[in-house]
Amino acid sequence: MQVTITTPFIKLDALLKFAGAVQTGGQAKEWITGGMVRVNGELCAMRGKKIRPGDLVNVGELEIEVCA
Repeated sequence: MQVTITTPFIKLDALLKFAGAVQTGGQAKEWITGGMVRVNGELCAMRGKKIRPGDLVNVGELEIEVCA
């Protein structure tokens, strides 16, 4: 799935909500801190990580490609 942002970056937890991968910020926090999220192939436990165009975020089977 491709997600287009109009800003230089979006925080990881906000991206998960924006893309519809999670319902709430609390759920995003649980998934991120629980080791269920990868950014560019690496596990990421930082909710506030800046995700920029060109980054790939994986949550389970869902792959989110961030575009400008």
